Amino acid sequence: MSATIHRLDARPQPSLDSMVKLVAGDLNLVNAVILDRMQSEIPLIPELAGHLIAGGGKRMRPMLTLASARLLDYTGARHHRLAASVEFIHTATLLHDDVVDGSDLRRGKRTANLIWGNPASVLVGDFLFSRAFELMVEDGSLKVLKILSGASAIIAEGEVNQLTAARRIDIGEERYLDIIGAKTAALFAAACRIAAVVAERPEAEEAALDAYGRNLGIAFQLVDDAIDYISDAGTMGKDAGDDFREGKSTLPVILAYARGNPDDRVFWKAAIEGHRSRDEDFEHAIALVRSTRAVDDTLARARHYGQRAIDALGSFGPGKAKDAMVEAVEFAVARAY
Repeated sequence: MSATIHRLDARPQPSLDSMVKLVAGDLNLVNAVILDRMQSEIPLIPELAGHLIAGGGKRMRPMLTLASARLLDYTGARHHRLAASVEFIHTATLLHDDVVDGSDLRRGKRTANLIWGNPASVLVGDFLFSRAFELMVEDGSLKVLKILSGASAIIAEGEVNQLTAARRIDIGEERYLDIIGAKTAALFAAACRIAAVVAERPEAEEAALDAYGRNLGIAFQLVDDAIDYISDAGTMGKDAGDDFREGKSTLPVILAYARGNPDDRVFWKAAIEGHRSRDEDFEHAIALVRSTRAVDDTLARARHYGQRAIDALGSFGPGKAKDAMVEAVEFAVARAY
């Protein structure tokens, strides 16, 4: 099979609509699994879990599992439970992240930790992780279990890495990419790769789908980190400037600090350490990331990783599934424009 290379050329308004339409029937079955497995005799568990799971998320990660299965012409049903497992892992990490970050807003709604408190959010996150592993075990594939459990461990390592890098201005671009590669891209990669396992496809196709998901995940997070400085809560589903106030040295900050003059560097060090977190400080930070082209170059890197994701699909034949997966990359990058 000859490779087909697609270019990351932004279409007028790329969206996830093609992917949603492609996997709609499968996603209904996944949602049924999610609804069933989030139930508990303890009322707080489905109440709190449902607040986030039904809170307007795009279900992008489970959709990637379903779309990858379509790409491979898989006709079984194992991917439904595994896609639900992927969503449970993602939701559990969000519950834990919001506690660690002290976030008040998620997808435009109050966070679970703000409503029910940190202990409940952590424990329900643990419950969802357990449900995810139950679904993996029920699938019966040690390879699937290895991929998803490995991704879960990598995500946790990424979060700890990010925690130890908080309030530090000197982490550098390499460590930043390590962090987002673990805390975001690992689950994107695993979500895609497991489709090739259940479809019993060659290792080369597993690796290609892993590369697609991993590069898409990095592009997705780069854009998220950029729009923290160029968007608003209505667009982002979180408070603008959250990363800035939490002392996260994301790539826009890393680049702006490296390119700034001595006064700029004094400002960034104080801001990331938590001493300059007022609204006017955030406005100054926005001015600095713009004047140093830090946001522009962060988005340029996102486009680079997006193109790598698209290129990873080059060996697969044409069709609706491939088109939808290409457009998903374009959507991930276009969110910033």
